Amino acid sequence: MRRIPMPRSKFIVVKCPKCGNEQIVFNKAATEVKCLTCGEVVAQPTGGKARILGKVVETLT
Repeated sequence: MRRIPMPRSKFIVVKCPKCGNEQIVFNKAATEVKCLTCGEVVAQPTGGKARILGKVVETLT
């Protein structure tokens, strides 16, 4: 019997520091993620886990 490893990446809900809008972001984002309301950057790629610039409200599993 082969075991399949659980993924280490997740989706997270991030609150924009500028306008307070909440949106879902991949925690290993490969591109810059901007707020859909005001355009403020909420996540920046780093080559691994993204740098989250807003407040993490929830982790989705």
